[in-house]
Amino acid sequence: MAGFRGTSLLDRFREAGAGGLRLSRLATPTIGRHNRRIGEWVLHAPQRLRALVRADEIWLVVLAAVLGLFAGLCVIAMSGITQAMHRVLFALGPYQRLSGQVDVMAWRAVLIPSAGGLLMGLSALAIARWWPRRPVDPIEANALYGGRMSLRDSLVLVGQTILSNGSGASVGLEAGFTQIGSALASRIGQSFRVRRNDLRVLVGCGAAAAIAAGFDAPLTGAFYAFELVIGTYSLANLAPVVVSAICGVSVVRMLIPAEYGFDVSVPTAIEPAAYLPILALGMVCALGGIAIMRGVTLTEEAFRRSGVPGWARPAIGGLVVGLLALITPQVLSSGHAALQVGLDAPYALQQIALLILLKAVASAISIGAGFRGGLFFASLFLGALLGKLFAACLAMVTVSNAVPAVVFAIVGMSGLAVAVVGGPLTMAFLALESTGSLPMTVAVLAASVVSSLTVRRTFGYSFATWRFHLRGEAIRSAVDVGWMRSLTVGRMMRRDVRTALAATSLAGFRRDFPLGATARVVVVDDAGRYAGIVLLAEAHAVDCKAATLAELLHYQSDVLLPQMVIKDAVAMFEQAESDALAVVDGRDTRRVIGLLTEQHALRRYSEELDRRRRELSGE
Repeated sequence: MAGFRGTSLLDRFREAGAGGLRLSRLATPTIGRHNRRIGEWVLHAPQRLRALVRADEIWLVVLAAVLGLFAGLCVIAMSGITQAMHRVLFALGPYQRLSGQVDVMAWRAVLIPSAGGLLMGLSALAIARWWPRRPVDPIEANALYGGRMSLRDSLVLVGQTILSNGSGASVGLEAGFTQIGSALASRIGQSFRVRRNDLRVLVGCGAAAAIAAGFDAPLTGAFYAFELVIGTYSLANLAPVVVSAICGVSVVRMLIPAEYGFDVSVPTAIEPAAYLPILALGMVCALGGIAIMRGVTLTEEAFRRSGVPGWARPAIGGLVVGLLALITPQVLSSGHAALQVGLDAPYALQQIALLILLKAVASAISIGAGFRGGLFFASLFLGALLGKLFAACLAMVTVSNAVPAVVFAIVGMSGLAVAVVGGPLTMAFLALESTGSLPMTVAVLAASVVSSLTVRRTFGYSFATWRFHLRGEAIRSAVDVGWMRSLTVGRMMRRDVRTALAATSLAGFRRDFPLGATARVVVVDDAGRYAGIVLLAEAHAVDCKAATLAELLHYQSDVLLPQMVIKDAVAMFEQAESDALAVVDGRDTRRVIGLLTEQHALRRYSEELDRRRRELSGE
């Protein structure tokens, strides 16, 4: 087995012994005010348990199951806290949901989101001063940091998400669900010292269990992890992710049965002719999703340009959301109850259009003003309304409508969620687990593919990856590209570099470096600073008339720095049109510390790429 070559597993366990718990300080990928790396104390599991998990994938599945249970409990706790806040703050009954109310007391609708926003802003101000770290989300962690996340940073984000949702802001808890589930998985995986790829899988397991528990849909949670958090599907990842999702759902069903789910009735068959408007709806959903993502960005930009202090922006956003709630309380919170009402209620065309506008504006303002949360459930709610609006418009221009409005509502729900969140298979399985209808699932999958393709061709990002793009991170999925950042010039370069002075005569250089001794020589000036590179073949050419090396220098301004990643190094090779460049300690000091060839850099890249491919395929 991998990691135990040359000795039997039993002998290895005997040598390891039972071990004990041990603390070590672990660097976490967090970004502080001064770009500091801050460590965290990690409690390591006993060595025998670590050996079991690293040696046998069965034990990795067992660990994933435990993570699923923890993630399910976190979902229950977060949902219970926010629902309790809604009942107390908005005076709801025991079984009432905030977004499903016909009306809310006007003073509560306006005051509570505003006060919650003020508290959110002040807490964010304190956190920025005393805890200047940006939490890493599961997609970013798996793409750039090999699955490493900070549990403490994630707990701060979860607390802000609960405050935002509990005070009525138009955001969902799903981002908090995945954050805490993935952070717990990352912390436990680090305590077991699992391999980089296994840690990434465990982060996906935590997210899968959280989404599965939140929607009572294990397949949805599993494929959410595959498509969005792990970034790929393989047989090696199937067992731990699915087991974790099932465990997350199981703990929710045991502790709070009948809490989740939708009651919808769909037709047993969908005619082939209905697929044309269904596919058209998928394209409409893609455009709607792009509009929502752009709206959030424009709202954030408007707040930044307004000159309003950062701590006051959530209060203003909460006030606007509260004023919108005076028109309809369905804009408040994530909208679980509003979705069920929207699927059943016979809204008029004008009512649907108004509700779409109000909810979209409330969600954009909530996120743009600084409330914490996600758009997963908001996109489901808006998509269902968009589907009903599409059905109403279609009924106005066609003689007969053979497709019930509920079909378009479910297709729209999934299509818009694919545009905003991503993951066409995730939404297809959500439709399957919500309706139990295979024909409905096929229709949803068709529309989801159209929506996903349209977004990728016209916009290129989901909401999560769009936010990364705005921060300057060039990642479009959770596929592991972080290893390329560790493949730096400093790690790949040769340090045994022969140098010569620029003032050296050509005859002296030919004597010190005979033809065939090397291909190139790095030249420095009298102060030891990099001056350029001399090609040995050119210096030994019969027609060479140069008196000193200074007349034969190439690539005087083209140098590599040790912190450059392989992508930047290859780009520099192409720009300089050289197959080798010198490495200097800095652009100001220009002290030569190494030499790197393009051939060696590409070979190292190919080797690492092949190793990652084998890890993903389970070899």
